[in-house]
Amino acid sequence: MIRPDLSLPIPERIEAAHFIGIGGSGMSGLARMFLERGIRVSGSDRADSKALRDLEALGARVHVGHDAANLGDADTVIHTGAIWPENPEFVTAKERGLPVIHRSQALYWLIGGRRLVSVAGAHGKTTSTGMIVTALQALGEEPTFVNGGVIAQLGVSSATGSDELFVIEADESDGTFLLYDTAIALITNVDPDHLDHYGTDEAFYAAFARFAQEAREAVVISADDAGAQRVRAQLSHRNVVSFGLDPDADVRVAEVRTDGPVSCTLTYRGDEVRVQLQVAGVHNAVNAAGAVAVLVTLGTPFADAAQAVTGFTGTVRRFELHGVERGVSVFDDYAHHPTEVAAALAAARTVVGDGRIIAIQQPHTYSRTQHMAQEFADVLEAYADHTVMLDVYGAREDPIPGVTGETVSSRFADPDHVHFVPDWQQAADYTASIARPGDFVVTLGCGNVYLIIPQVLAALAEAGPAGGAGE
Repeated sequence: MIRPDLSLPIPERIEAAHFIGIGGSGMSGLARMFLERGIRVSGSDRADSKALRDLEALGARVHVGHDAANLGDADTVIHTGAIWPENPEFVTAKERGLPVIHRSQALYWLIGGRRLVSVAGAHGKTTSTGMIVTALQALGEEPTFVNGGVIAQLGVSSATGSDELFVIEADESDGTFLLYDTAIALITNVDPDHLDHYGTDEAFYAAFARFAQEAREAVVISADDAGAQRVRAQLSHRNVVSFGLDPDADVRVAEVRTDGPVSCTLTYRGDEVRVQLQVAGVHNAVNAAGAVAVLVTLGTPFADAAQAVTGFTGTVRRFELHGVERGVSVFDDYAHHPTEVAAALAAARTVVGDGRIIAIQQPHTYSRTQHMAQEFADVLEAYADHTVMLDVYGAREDPIPGVTGETVSSRFADPDHVHFVPDWQQAADYTASIARPGDFVVTLGCGNVYLIIPQVLAALAEAGPAGGAGE
């Protein structure tokens, strides 16, 4: 992992940009926007993907695998924090004296002084960003945006608009959300995470407090989340708007119904509007309230804002249905923190009916798995009927001896509710053996767990009548 050095100068002019790790959802979105600016783009990633092919179709020169020769005639190199210092393209760029900047600095360059809405939080920021963007479009605006995931109805994670507004999902994982000159800051929640970067919970809270305090126009913040309220207590900002289920929230969620896509009543300054969303889960009603609060601070009438968020259909890898086989529905979700897992599975519970929920969990990073093993076990045991535990996806981290998927599965109170199966084919076969018509299988994690889905669907198709294990 390379920690971003935000003190490095950002070039005033970029004509040919090379992206190391161009296939990631955030990086591919940035690369697309560079292409839209008429900048020559090249990039590499360790594996081929649809994102690479899509960028190639738009004119980018893409490579599978990392090699110094891939740099070509690039005058600026952009990288993620997930690459290693020994990456040959990173090393060669440094040796040549090229500007080598973190993706957050590339985004800063793209923003270029526009009126910025920054969405931050431990959970829900991709969905909230998508809600804001699609609502603005429904209201006739054309914002520029960069999201951390593909917005389903738009088919992209980023696009260049013609308006003054720029909307981003701001990444708190490495502190880079403090780089931007934010006009309106939305904080969905503050649940300590990424302690490999921050070191302590206190440092994590302090970073969010600084992010909020420096917002030039307004802070929109959760009224429900204890961490967000801890941050709010540190603020002296003149314009703070709260949202949530709390009776004292400025934009309040009430009368929630979860029998299918969630509906609720939103209230603001004595006015109320009944809204029917197209996504499931109480957490999405709260996300919608946050998006409405942002729109109101931008000057949109409350009733118009509330109606505008109802068109949002979701983001890719957020409770996304991939197929139905033998009556078993297979979903994927990006959830990789206990709070996110709870929200995803609670949403699934509202629509599964009489079926059961079988979670396939891939723990993400060794440090988080070690630090939160009991929390993961508690949440999975509470919200899923059965859990198939895969091994840890290390991402940017070196392995920690003794930390595996079993670190989580061994913490279950009832060992019959979980099976640790590190071999993916065996995991898919086991899932198929216990699933029965009406069940939901949900893969969980922000690594590559979604790649097991074809194996699960194939195993379901090949399996005979469903067994009764895990009942």
